[in-house]
Amino acid sequence: MANTLDPMDLKQIITLQLDGFSNRKIGFTLGISRNTVNVYRTLFRASDYSFKELLAFDTAELVALFPSYSTIDNQRYQALMLYFKGVNKARNHPGFTFLYHYQEYTQTTKKPYSYTQFMEHYRRKYAKVKGSMKLEHEAGSELFIDFAGKKLNIVNKHTGEIIPVEVLVAILPNSQYTYAEACLSQKREDLISCCVGALNFYGGVPKAIVSDNLKSAVTRASKYEPEINRSFKDFARHYNCVLNPTRSYAPQDKALVETTAHLSSL
Repeated sequence: MANTLDPMDLKQIITLQLDGFSNRKIGFTLGISRNTVNVYRTLFRASDYSFKELLAFDTAELVALFPSYSTIDNQRYQALMLYFKGVNKARNHPGFTFLYHYQEYTQTTKKPYSYTQFMEHYRRKYAKVKGSMKLEHEAGSELFIDFAGKKLNIVNKHTGEIIPVEVLVAILPNSQYTYAEACLSQKREDLISCCVGALNFYGGVPKAIVSDNLKSAVTRASKYEPEINRSFKDFARHYNCVLNPTRSYAPQDKALVETTAHLSSL
């Protein structure tokens, strides 16, 4: 079954458009395709309302104006993945070119991807080398959050009971300014409460909150299109920021907070 754009993403597309983000950057930030963003921005411009007027609408009104649709055509995608098996086997043959195989692909497929998309999907599926580099972080752009790996304990001063607690760690990657808060669980209400505490501590709101694929934050984990739970999206909308879960099995995306969370649990 294909995934459907969450109606709450409509407001976030409008917000990022007003902030001057490009289609590619909006898609990357929200975890949806650039083409999907482009379709909705075209629809927004063709409507009788300005972007600021659309932002004032509630979610139900936006859905009525701009019904969501599938963001992934699974049959089309799976057909491309099968075709790539043959392409990859031919990589070492003399005279091999991607353009030749792409032209062959377009002739045998009713709804082919563009050449740019064709190459992007291929590189994702058959990445050669996972290089590393120093990441540059813009001040105030992102806030990384994660729970510490090990629980800590607090003692009830009245009964002496030892109570295990979770520790949420937040860090601004540019300055590495760190905030930590203990809570009783990793449930979404505790996650959101700790995030509120972090924003109050920093005295401001970043453009994006980058979380791990926590169960309390993400309903469905995915390497490319994780699905964020509604309560956490409501929280982000209230603070006028976006949520950007890291890719599964990609700890380099949140290396700073991973290290800090580890130190917090020692």
